[in-house]
Order: sequence, then structure tokens, then C-alpha cells
Amino acid sequence: MSGPLRPVRVPAWPAPRGYENGMLTHGPLLHIAGQIGWLPDGTFATDDLIEQFAQALDNVLAVVAAAGGRPEDVASMTVYVTDIDAYRTGVRALGPIWRARFGKHFPAMALIGVQALVEPRAKVEIVAVAALAPVAANPL
Repeated sequence: MSGPLRPVRVPAWPAPRGYENGMLTHGPLLHIAGQIGWLPDGTFATDDLIEQFAQALDNVLAVVAAAGGRPEDVASMTVYVTDIDAYRTGVRALGPIWRARFGKHFPAMALIGVQALVEPRAKVEIVAVAALAPVAANPL
């Protein structure tokens, strides 16, 4: 693909169909497609919202790493959850999960409760943008 946008794919993952895992733009900015709490093989290990949140964060960071970035490069996140009450009651459990991945880095964020996500078992989906250092990104 030529032009100002370059897709980013995680080498060990199956090729996405109908979307890209991330899009690298000028700056370079990496736009990360909604990542849900499934494992790299496309299965879910759990139906627990907090555990899926942790896996979705790992999936966001896998796309960032595939583009040559680090957790500190994530500039913003929009988090969609299907059960806002489960999020609220489990929020304390997210502290250690967050710190293990991001330390004390906190991007601009929004959390939105939704009725459902496209994948029926998905409880959380995270869309993110990362601002990467101007180095060559991982080509397809």
C-alpha cells in the first residue's frame, strides 16, 4: 500500500478480514482497530470482563509493538464495555493489570457502555491511537 497510510499487522496473528489491526499515518500516528479480549488464535479464554480487558490491552500493545512502538506511545484509547456495572465493580482489579502493562502512563481515555459488540462473547473492545517515533514501521 502506498500513500500516507500503512497497515500494521502482528506477524503471529491470522490476517484480518475487512479491517486492519492498525494503520500507521504521518507523524507517525498508529490507529489501532478495536481489539477484543480474544487470544491470538481467535478464541476466548474467559467470559470475565476484567480478564477480557487485560487480554484486549495485550492485543492493543501487540499492534503497537508490531509497528515498532512501546506502551508509552499510546496517546488515546476508547474502551467499549457491554456491562458497565461489571466494570465499575471490577475497577479495583484493573489497577494491577494496568500497571503491569503501562506503569504510570495514562493516555487520554473514554469508557463507553454499549449493549453488545460484534463478537457475541466479547465483553470489551478497545480502540487506540499511538504516536510513534519516526522510525520505519513493520511492513506487511
